[in-house]
Amino acid sequence: MEEALRQIDDWAAPFAAAGVLRGGEVVATHGATSEVLRWASVTKLVTALAALVAAEEGVIDLDEPAGPHGSTVRHLLAHASGLPFEAGAPTGQPGRRRIYSNVGFEALADHIAERAEMSFDDYLVAGVLQPLGMHAELRGSPAADLHGSLDDLLVLARELQHPTLVAPETLAEATTVQFPGLAGVLPDFGRFDPNDWGLGFELRDAKSPHWTGARNSPRTFGHFGGSGTFLWVDPDAGIALGVLTNLDFGDWAKEAWPRLSDAVLIA
Repeated sequence: MEEALRQIDDWAAPFAAAGVLRGGEVVATHGATSEVLRWASVTKLVTALAALVAAEEGVIDLDEPAGPHGSTVRHLLAHASGLPFEAGAPTGQPGRRRIYSNVGFEALADHIAERAEMSFDDYLVAGVLQPLGMHAELRGSPAADLHGSLDDLLVLARELQHPTLVAPETLAEATTVQFPGLAGVLPDFGRFDPNDWGLGFELRDAKSPHWTGARNSPRTFGHFGGSGTFLWVDPDAGIALGVLTNLDFGDWAKEAWPRLSDAVLIA
């Protein structure tokens, strides 16, 4: 497994670190695990987990109105609210298309903050980061600005393999298709019909090309970030892989990430 992770040494990234979990336990790491980097859109996994905690606590209901007219919390989490990528008026009706939306996650965080009567930053710390012992810090948008180390990322991976903050049934729902059949664009990979998504978790399903490996099962879920970061969890293989770099996502990642993922799965 450690030999597979050494692939990251050949990447052009000035910094790269990677780690693998099997059955909730870290089995290999490579690179500095305590270096703090911006997670970019991998942040959405932590924000989604906070929303699931809020739902279980009764702070919110997944099917209550939130966001634009006709949208719910569930729509916001599943990129199905009709809100655009960045701030602006809705570009579609809720539940019609999968429109990847940072502003949708910002609306979600605002909604949780209003219901919880505290800032979303504080809710995230109290509901997710502190209970898990994560030292990551939200320094801006709840869609893209969590900063943390590989150690933090692997703690998150462990939680997604063996949940302690929410019931296993809740996480299972969050990692299954929401609003089936919606077409949309997976950023940097093109249009898919369907473009399946869970509650904040991108689902591999039959998408090709994809940022995970050819050996990843269709049930693989996770997220990648534009700052050169990713986390996937493959429940069929019992494996999770997390990577942090400081090289922005590009064509290099489309080749390097699937190769690394496949090497980890056969190690």
